[in-house]
Amino acid sequence: RIGSATSMSSAIINNRLQELVKLFKERTEKVKEKLIDPDVTSDEESPAASPAKLAPAAAPVPPPGGEPEGDKPAGDEHYCEMLCCTFKYRPWLDRLKNYQFPSSIDPLTNLMYVLWLFFVVMAWNWNCWLIPVRWAFPYQTSANIHYWLLMDYLCDLIYLLDILVFQTRLQFVRGGDIITDKKAMKENYLRSQRFKMDVLCLLPLDFFYFKVGVNPLLRFPRCLKYMAFFEFNNRLEAILSKAYIYRVIRTTAYLLYSLHVNSCLYYWASDYEGLGSTTWVYDGEGNSYIRCYYWAVKTLITIGGLPDPKTLFEIMFQLLNYFTGVFAFSVMIGQMRDVVGAATAGQTYYRSCMDSTIKYMNFYKIPKTVQNRVKTWYEYTWHSQGMLDELELLVQLPDKMRLDIAIDVNYNIVSKVALFQGCDRQMIFDMLKRLRSVVYLPNDYVCKKGEIGREMYIIQAGQVQVLGGPDGKTVLVTLKAGSVFGEISLLAAGGGNRRTANVIAHGFANLFILDKKDLNEILVHYPESQKLLRKKAKKMLKNNNKPKDEKGAPGESLIIPPKTDTPKLFQAALAAAGRMGGKGPLAQLRWRLKELKAMQA
Repeated sequence: RIGSATSMSSAIINNRLQELVKLFKERTEKVKEKLIDPDVTSDEESPAASPAKLAPAAAPVPPPGGEPEGDKPAGDEHYCEMLCCTFKYRPWLDRLKNYQFPSSIDPLTNLMYVLWLFFVVMAWNWNCWLIPVRWAFPYQTSANIHYWLLMDYLCDLIYLLDILVFQTRLQFVRGGDIITDKKAMKENYLRSQRFKMDVLCLLPLDFFYFKVGVNPLLRFPRCLKYMAFFEFNNRLEAILSKAYIYRVIRTTAYLLYSLHVNSCLYYWASDYEGLGSTTWVYDGEGNSYIRCYYWAVKTLITIGGLPDPKTLFEIMFQLLNYFTGVFAFSVMIGQMRDVVGAATAGQTYYRSCMDSTIKYMNFYKIPKTVQNRVKTWYEYTWHSQGMLDELELLVQLPDKMRLDIAIDVNYNIVSKVALFQGCDRQMIFDMLKRLRSVVYLPNDYVCKKGEIGREMYIIQAGQVQVLGGPDGKTVLVTLKAGSVFGEISLLAAGGGNRRTANVIAHGFANLFILDKKDLNEILVHYPESQKLLRKKAKKMLKNNNKPKDEKGAPGESLIIPPKTDTPKLFQAALAAAGRMGGKGPLAQLRWRLKELKAMQA
């Protein structure tokens, strides 16, 4: 009884701890959402406490001879990441047991479907590569026939599951709507060309095994499931970041497969003529597949150095090989060129732009220092963002997608700008689409003191320095990534839009720029936000123009310090000398003080 009560208390305590951990996680997620999205209100319903939370801390001792009600054995305790809890099975087993196959599958975005296509393509490759080998070479014998048949029917099972389970659940688009109805998806598949080819590739020609023996050629229809291979290529290229690598591998596999089929045909032709009967056929020595593959490589790539065919059959076979080799090899080379050209299209565009710019600068005899800076800008811009102008990429996207990308990249920075706090959220979204990226080289002036401000700057990467002081070279502050400057100039009027300091790039700096013209075009549609922005801009300008010593802070150091006040007794003597109209030292000193006051004014 004591052991049972201890077990029950431990289980209840563990359940309570798990509930506390769950509640803390939910609370943390809500706080994180509020920080990311200020519009989320805190009036959300709090998570309901589970019965375990309301349960007493200690459980009553069970009656003699019976187990406590609701007591779970130690082996059924849930998994928890806390060290105080014990567990027997991990959560992935729970998820596996409770997993339900989806009623519909999105073929464009579902990674599980791409993984399934991989297994289908592997089964298809098994048939395409090994059916010719088993037909031509003597590798399929009565001793290992059961292994070959086991793999064959495993591939047939994958084909059958693809037809019955996956293809009948694929979503499709009809009239602009995504159809997820089971009956409609099944009817769409049954009417498609894909279904006809899938049924054709599963023709049960294996029953002829009982009459003609296990002939691999009877499984040739299994190679007709090529549509799954091309679909897998499209889906895989869509999710790969460097799809051109897969394209190169696939093109190389095409070449290897053509050589593979040719080697099988050469062994069949040698066996038909008789192994070693002439100098042209395979002599039967060494590894038959490697020797025949070597012959196929020399033939298809037209290297030469092959023995001359003797019989009419050998001559016709060699002629067909030469014609096929020239055609296949030229196609492979052309396809490989297209793949490499597509992979390096961006680099080629970058080199052409840079070459044209250098040619232009050389024609007009631009100084070498300027040319070097232009070259540095080209190289850094290309290597940092992979393109020379981001707008060239974004202009191809719909307006909604451009907004989604702009929100992910810039919203967290722009929403923290004090000038835009409280503005219409849609106005900020429209403003995000007008931002453009600019790269500044080390020691480039972003803006200069006294010039008219027409842009606001947001630092995406790098640092900028604000310069001031008597010489204009003293670093007042260093702004890092995420900082914003120049926002007051967008709305200031009456001469308040002039830059008050020099700003230079400290190293390479990537900045987002918002033009004043773009902002004015946006504010036309948001009059309330326009009033709020102008009010904030005036207030910020007023605060910036206040002398700092109003709050007791030390004022700015003057280049010419003010003259100390003249003592009152000395002032009275000077006034008396003035009334007397004398020309003594006091009169001269009085005249001198007047000049100094005029100069000081």
